[in-house]
Amino acid sequence: MEDNSLVEREGGLHHSLTRAQIIMIGLGGAIGTGLFMGSGIAIGYAGPAVLISYLIAAFIAVVMVFSLSEMAVVHPTAGSFGTYAEMYLCPWAGFLVRYTYWMAQAVAIGGEAVAGGVYMTYWFPGTLVWMWSLGFAIALIYINSRSVTNFGSFEYWFALIKVVAIIVFIVLGVTHIFGWVGDPVGFHNLTGLEGGFMPHGFGGVWMAVIIAIFSFYGIEVIAVTSGEAQDPVTVIPAALRSMALRLFLFYLLALTVMVTFIPWTEIGAKVVTESPFVRLFSSVGIMYAAGIMNFVVLTAALSSMNTNIYLTSRMLFSLSRGSYAPRILGKLGANGTPVAATVLSGGCILLAVSVSRLTPLAYNYLFGISLFGGLTVWIIILLSHISFRRRHKNQPLPLRMPFFPYLQLAGLILLASILITMGLDTDLWNISWIVGVPWMIAVSAAYFIWKHYNKDRIAASN
Repeated sequence: MEDNSLVEREGGLHHSLTRAQIIMIGLGGAIGTGLFMGSGIAIGYAGPAVLISYLIAAFIAVVMVFSLSEMAVVHPTAGSFGTYAEMYLCPWAGFLVRYTYWMAQAVAIGGEAVAGGVYMTYWFPGTLVWMWSLGFAIALIYINSRSVTNFGSFEYWFALIKVVAIIVFIVLGVTHIFGWVGDPVGFHNLTGLEGGFMPHGFGGVWMAVIIAIFSFYGIEVIAVTSGEAQDPVTVIPAALRSMALRLFLFYLLALTVMVTFIPWTEIGAKVVTESPFVRLFSSVGIMYAAGIMNFVVLTAALSSMNTNIYLTSRMLFSLSRGSYAPRILGKLGANGTPVAATVLSGGCILLAVSVSRLTPLAYNYLFGISLFGGLTVWIIILLSHISFRRRHKNQPLPLRMPFFPYLQLAGLILLASILITMGLDTDLWNISWIVGVPWMIAVSAAYFIWKHYNKDRIAASN
């Protein structure tokens, strides 16, 4: 097998995460507030054909995460795809992907921290949003600093709340669509409204893929947990299969219920007054539906914050162990967690919160890095896997993805097409290119400057 020296340098983390926790962490990372609150944007683009959009996005996500998990089983490490890019592409790729992913997640989670504060004002009107955001951030930083078991336990229950809400939504929706309870809603809303099933053509479907792909962003956490799983060789493949199937069913069934139960013209309106979940729960007579869903989206925001603090801290830990970041970030506390990396990541999340509240325009530019960076990371993961397979061509692997390399090439083509589409869209998505490309250039310049000043140490290590 490949020399695992890059993996060994990231040793010392405690292997405490169970299969059940990893499954829930994967689900929690990919099921965010977007499904509950923001799915209307995708539906506005595509109408009922949003189901096709999510099928395309799900295909890309499954190819990416299966490819990533194949590498994670052989090389279980906290640096995950950053370490694999360094091993199978080049050190520059590993440097770029880890810093880009760290920035992307720190910015994205800043938005979730603000959202959590906003949701709390539902019960405590007049209170300051930033105070709630600060309190949640401090609490989750503390939880992540204690032990990975704490993180896994909290994320298990956070994710479970989201999963239960989705299952209840699907069950209630199906019973009313078929008329098993009350008058049947039927399937008129799928094809009988103006424009039919695909009111804006395939162009609308493709634009909705952009929303859909970011709905699945976070699924890569499964591979990052391999460095702290109890038995990664057996746990990661089992968790992967279970999580991928459940995620696929949750998204597709929930969206099918949405566009069948409620006219897409109302869900996809420019001004959406309530979540589709609240609409259905209220329609079937559930009391306090708005309050219940506010609790669910609050836990979704906290779940996203919890997962991303974990992810960003492990990226900094990996960078430090590779001498790409200060040494203190690679040190472990008594409980086997990178405390300094966790606190710094949490502090940068609070900085993102401040920017989002004080200067929204600046935050939009930061979010553009997150958009561009997220797709770039997935592209590098697939490229790393292609190189990984070539290097292990004649060796047995614990987990082997079928139809290689055709699925990876299809995923790369689709991801590249999404990036190009975002760059050409002058209304909204081109912000990703405006700030994403300069970010990549700046990080690359930082790497080559670092390499120049550390050339003697690099030569000695080789």
